[in-house]
Amino acid sequence: MSKSNITPADLDAERAVTYGTEPFLSADYARAEKQRLWPRVWQMAGREEDIPNVGDYITYDICDDSIIIIRTAPDTIKAFYNVCAHRGRQLIDVPEGSNGVRGHARNFICGFHGWTYDIEGRNTYILDEDDWHGALNPECTSLTPVRVDTWGGFIYVDQREEEAESLQDFLGHAGRILSHFQFEKMRYKWRQWCIYPANWKTSIEAFMEPYHTTATHHQLTAFAEFYAYSKQYGLHSVSGFDQRKSAETTSQGGSVSRAGKGADPRISTYELAHENYTTINYAASTDTLINAARRLQDELPEGSTVGEVMAHWMASAKADDAARGVIWPEIPPEVMAEAGLAWTLFPNQNILQGVTFALAYRARPYGDNPDLCIFEAYALERFPDGEEPATEWVMAEPTEEQWGKVLAQDFANMKWVHKGMKSRGFKGALPNPHQEQKIINAHRNLAEFMGTGGPRIIT
Repeated sequence: MSKSNITPADLDAERAVTYGTEPFLSADYARAEKQRLWPRVWQMAGREEDIPNVGDYITYDICDDSIIIIRTAPDTIKAFYNVCAHRGRQLIDVPEGSNGVRGHARNFICGFHGWTYDIEGRNTYILDEDDWHGALNPECTSLTPVRVDTWGGFIYVDQREEEAESLQDFLGHAGRILSHFQFEKMRYKWRQWCIYPANWKTSIEAFMEPYHTTATHHQLTAFAEFYAYSKQYGLHSVSGFDQRKSAETTSQGGSVSRAGKGADPRISTYELAHENYTTINYAASTDTLINAARRLQDELPEGSTVGEVMAHWMASAKADDAARGVIWPEIPPEVMAEAGLAWTLFPNQNILQGVTFALAYRARPYGDNPDLCIFEAYALERFPDGEEPATEWVMAEPTEEQWGKVLAQDFANMKWVHKGMKSRGFKGALPNPHQEQKIINAHRNLAEFMGTGGPRIIT
């Protein structure tokens, strides 16, 4: 595989590139990721609402490592490797093919010999400790800590032992922009996962660009144009609605906000919003926004402009939400414009954001098999205090019945992309430099971590 020669300037110039299939198909590459990628980057591991009370914990597994994330005080979260210091038995059994374990603990007791640890990771009991003749000490008998931090209600872990950049520095401009959306005030609406037959990169890339919408989600083109831009922000990247130079479509700047096709934007705005909402498993919008869009034709006169329709829709929905105790964040217009439609946070977190909701995806390796991954999708929303639904992770087969029409259409591509890349006839990817720059940037950054090549300019 050729060494990458892509720079941020090349991405900004939208130079055409190609890259090969080794990152998707090679078992050696998958094994190398366990040393060169995952232990060297901040990873989103859960949400703070997963562990609301002191003693609540979740486990997060990545490759061969299992991590316990536990709330040790009302405002403190700690993380430890899920392994006893004595002989290496996992303290919490995480069944193969599960999406982690959630529970509550006063302490952790090893099922092998009974060594015990408090929730701060300190060893509190060793059977027949005197047999070691005083050689044991807290350093060798305590649980091994893992760096942990939070942002936007998300919990992140970092396995690097040496001093590394803070989570804030890692998120950079992406964190600065997305912090305005106050994800920490959102809660799960639903969350599902599956073991999917494709590499984790194949799977997450299916959700990194709207370029596929016209062919994959062709039913949506009756309601809107889906031309898009994408732009790199260092490790991370954003995509958003754009306008073809020769087209006369109308798109609104900002986050998930479009008028749709049609002569009457009062009608087309509702049609597009309703179609998206109902076919993406009731995510990427809210009941409040859909109901406000439904009233546009009654509340605005015929001939209202796109700008007037959009302004009235947002103001009406904002007032409706305020009446039920949901307060919108005040996001400056310049931030809304820069925020675009959806973000990819390296290496494997996608967030499609709105002012009161988010639709997010994550994909991770499944063991050492480059042909499988753990794929997750979940919806977040702002709810009135105390009215958020109780949710758990649900394992769901990748079908329309379980995931909705749009996500099922994505599933119908992903495994065939992965299979097709194995063909001798596939010469390498040719990503769209304008609309799929997020994917190019992801591979450029991956190459930096892996040190084994990446996208190269087509000459």
